[in-house]
This record gives sequence, C-alpha cells and structure tokens, in this order.
Amino acid sequence: MVEKRDPIQEMLIAARRMQILDAATTVFAEKGFHRATIKDIARVAGIADGTIYTYFASKTAVLLAILNRLNETTEREQQFAQGSEQDLRSFFLAYVRQRMSLLWPNAEVFRAVLPEMLVNSELRELYYQHVLAPTIAVGERFLHAQSQQEQGEVRPLDMPLTVRAIASTFLGLLMLQLLGDQEIAQRWEELPEVLTTLILDGLMQKPLTGEEQKE
Repeated sequence: MVEKRDPIQEMLIAARRMQILDAATTVFAEKGFHRATIKDIARVAGIADGTIYTYFASKTAVLLAILNRLNETTEREQQFAQGSEQDLRSFFLAYVRQRMSLLWPNAEVFRAVLPEMLVNSELRELYYQHVLAPTIAVGERFLHAQSQQEQGEVRPLDMPLTVRAIASTFLGLLMLQLLGDQEIAQRWEELPEVLTTLILDGLMQKPLTGEEQKE
C-alpha cells in the first residue's frame, strides 16, 4: 500500500528547498562554487547550517538542484508536449523566449560555477547525466515526432546531432555574454526571433519552385 503524503507537508518542504536554492544562487554568484560554503548559504537563507543537510546531501547537490531549476528539467516533458499542439515555428519562438527570459538574468550563476564544472570531473559528469542528458533526450523525441507529424516540411536530419547543435547555440550565446559581448548583453531580447529564423529555415524544407515541381 502506497503511503499518502501530507500535501501541506509537501508544500512546506518545497518552500524550504526553494528558500535554500535562492540563497545558494546568491552565494554562488557572489563567491563562486569553490569558495562558497554551506555556512554561507545557511546565513543568507536565515537558517541553521544543519537544516540544509535535511534537504540536500552536499553543496554539490545544492548546485545541481539550482542547475535543474534553471534548466526546468522536470517541466521539459510538459513544455514539449504542449509544443506538439502548435505549429513548429510558433512553439519554437515561444520556447526560445521563455528559456532566455530565465537563463539570461541568471547568467552570473553560470559564470560562478562554470570554472568548477570544467575542472571537477565528478560535478561535470553529474551535470551531464542529471541535467543535460534528460533534456537532450526529450528534445530528440520532440523533434522526431515533429518530423513524423509534418512529413515533407521538416528536412530528414540526424536528430541527435541536430538537438545538440541547437543546445550548443544557446550555450554559445550565453558564453558570449559572459565574456562581455555587449551586443548580446544589450539585445538578448531580440535573439529569439533571430534564432527561430536561423534554425527553422535550416530545419524546414525549402518549397519547390514552379520549375523544380515540373522536373
């Protein structure tokens, strides 16, 4: 028999986790992952050090939870399911806007944790396995379903590489902003339209001209 969970208790746990993650986001952005401590996070959150370990096993677990939240890992399936009910261009434009509105204001978090991610093989593997890989898998399934649904409109492409190329475009633009590119920093709200045109004009089949149809 499955034990029923108290919904009030669940809400309290979720609120406490959110409180800790908000505090950790601030601390990591200010100090970087390596220099930040659980004590720092607890102080900003206004709780005892030991309370954090009730919700997270380690500082690394806190960081992964932040990255999962920014990635919206648990919501991604639902987002793509809703996208299957729209035409591809409308969905992609709305999706890119939503992702950028979440990621760009939190760019400093990535600046703080990226150096640690590059040198810490354990953290890098955890991030890939628990955040990136599930997201890529959802993207592959969505794009494959779209190619089946809109036969003749989407080019036949290598889906795994296509999804990774799209993901790397996001990461590359974020990296440019972190490196100080002012064009990206000042005009990031215009990027969704540019990316949608750039990517979908590559994904969609080019309509045949009258001469090509005769052939």
